[in-house]
Amino acid sequence: MGRTVPSYREAIEAEIKRWEGFRKALRAEDREAFDEMMNFCRLYASAGSNATRPILLEAMLMSILLAQQKELRKLRKELDEIRRRLDGSK
Repeated sequence: MGRTVPSYREAIEAEIKRWEGFRKALRAEDREAFDEMMNFCRLYASAGSNATRPILLEAMLMSILLAQQKELRKLRKELDEIRRRLDGSK
């Protein structure tokens, strides 16, 4: 007997494929950003799989938000360091 439910990774790839028309309509730089977001979904596939959410897009969006939050924290830290250096040089 075969599998009745696709794996989470297979489901992500199928969902990403369904967005291909949207992707193709984007400008090149927006397409790159879209591809990065989809790669975040792949990066956090294990966490998404463990979330066992009935709506696949919920886990995908949380993966994207998590990656963006991490980037914001990194940029804030870098900005704080620059500010400290500038304050120290006065």
